[in-house]
Amino acid sequence: MFRATRAARAAAQPRRATRTVLALGTALAATLLPTVAPTSAGAATGAAQITGAAQTITGFGASGAWWPNDLANFSTTAQTQAADLLFTSSGIQLSQYRYNIGGGGTGVSVTARAPQTFLTSSGSYDWTRDPGGQKFLSLAAADGVPDLIGFVNSAPAAWTTNGKSCGGSVNTGQDAAYGSYLATIAAHFAAQGEAFDQISPMNEPDDSFSSCGQEGMSVAPSARAGVIDAVGSALRSAGLSTTVIADESSQTTQLTSEAPTWLADASAPGYVSAIAHHTYNFPSGSQLEQVGALGATNSKPVWATEICCQVSGGGYGQQYDPTITGALTMANSVYDDLAYGNDSAFQWWTALSSELGCDPTTSGSCATTVNSSGWNDGLVYYDPNYASDGNQTLYPTKRFYALGQYSKFVRPGAVRYAVAGSPGGVQTLAFWQNNAWTVVATNTNSSATALTLNAGSGTLTPTASYRTSVTQSLASVAAPSVSGGALTATLPAQSITTYVLASAGQPGTTAPTGQTLTGVQSGRCLDVPGGSTTNGTQWELYDCNGGSNQHLTLTASGAVTVYSGSSLKCLDGYQGGTAPGTVVDLYSCNGGANQTWVFHPDGSLTNAASGLCLDAYGQGTANGTKIDEWTCNGGSNQQWTLG
Repeated sequence: MFRATRAARAAAQPRRATRTVLALGTALAATLLPTVAPTSAGAATGAAQITGAAQTITGFGASGAWWPNDLANFSTTAQTQAADLLFTSSGIQLSQYRYNIGGGGTGVSVTARAPQTFLTSSGSYDWTRDPGGQKFLSLAAADGVPDLIGFVNSAPAAWTTNGKSCGGSVNTGQDAAYGSYLATIAAHFAAQGEAFDQISPMNEPDDSFSSCGQEGMSVAPSARAGVIDAVGSALRSAGLSTTVIADESSQTTQLTSEAPTWLADASAPGYVSAIAHHTYNFPSGSQLEQVGALGATNSKPVWATEICCQVSGGGYGQQYDPTITGALTMANSVYDDLAYGNDSAFQWWTALSSELGCDPTTSGSCATTVNSSGWNDGLVYYDPNYASDGNQTLYPTKRFYALGQYSKFVRPGAVRYAVAGSPGGVQTLAFWQNNAWTVVATNTNSSATALTLNAGSGTLTPTASYRTSVTQSLASVAAPSVSGGALTATLPAQSITTYVLASAGQPGTTAPTGQTLTGVQSGRCLDVPGGSTTNGTQWELYDCNGGSNQHLTLTASGAVTVYSGSSLKCLDGYQGGTAPGTVVDLYSCNGGANQTWVFHPDGSLTNAASGLCLDAYGQGTANGTKIDEWTCNGGSNQQWTLG
């Protein structure tokens, strides 16, 4: 999360209430060029191609941590305006909203980051507390946000080891009491029509937040199962359908090393509906693929539940950048999380922030210009001095509109399909829902770039096109050119464009056949030895020769097939193995997860059962090198060109 120690913000701003008006379409100027994001691999030449189904999307969201304390002092009109921006179709229509269940802020030095707890010293509950947080939770519910999440930075002081809401750890002897507390809160909000779909009982449990600039508590890996068990069982005992998400580690490397401890517990995984992680290590593609593997082997979706505060081009640091450069930095995170990690949800840290780093009442360019004093922690900003100067204007950034390119059009239940072969510097994501494709194409290049994309689903009909760029903010733009099942468009420099296209057929209706997968390291083709049709034959590398034993079809279901008719066979993870070294063999197609493969932008393919990468054994490059599954590591022996 956005830490007070990182922000070095010494004290809360004073508060008062009046308002001014926001124009949703405020133009923002770019002043920097982005770092070009990782390019998409997979097709040697020609058009990009939609391949197989990957993950089902739960939603796109942001949190309500801290800022509702300020917005509680704004006028009702301004509050409604903020909610409209976030939750309705007149804004970006977030499909997830994270409500911060405060721990009381005992010991926290920054008042703005010390949210009230409903628990009183007598053990009763005071439901008048946290008026700002409750207000925006109710607005999110009233506006029909599909997924409401309650998340905790710290338990109340009574259930931490140091009697504070920061700097300590969860008191494992009080797990049952803590679980009952969260179930009581969940039941209260459910009774008033604001039910939590999930509760996260720990947030960045690898950090105790000992500086006490905000709430936080550590939870040792060995203690996490107990917390999950206590909260999950209390929710069930209360008759609630609310599930648990865990464990929201700060970094993906911590998640993949520590989460297996609680995932091995006899009961904790049964309460968990999603494995949640943050990405403050700014992971590589292969590190994100390892997150996907954790989900695959535990039969859980994975969610990216927090990121913020990147400087332009990536990396954590202090900066306020409301321009398209900052937007592209966030868009790169969305792309990586979905296309490499197979994350089903993406949640930005805070929806609103006062960390402008400048005074918008004295500088007309404050809200639209990059500075090194503010923070890239919000989507929309407000005046930190609103209480003294009366300014309640809301300032949306290009980052706000960039997230809207996804959240408005890719709704819960959409299925992401992998895309192979996008042009360099273009990040293409494709989603299928309601007999239509939603294609989000981000051009990180400093010049316009052409994109041709084969959908493989019959004739396409454009129905909506929107763009955020240097000069546009979720603006309606011209439809792409369409020829049968392919679209062609010129993407302006530094832009994010969403195309919605009705389709005459289902995915895979016109999937290309007779393609090859060529190893990037070896330059040799994925090959069935001797043209065998015998189940159990291990695949190998061999000189590309145009033989039918090298002609593959990447199907819409994610299967990779060879031959046809009665000889049809599939690329198969032997006996559903999930350990590194599992043989990749030829087998009769049966629709199993071990025969389902997801193409990633760097040309790697992961197995849906194991999450492991299709791998040339031992980095071999010679004819006859065997093919297995191995932990994704970004090696060129795990990268393949589709052509």
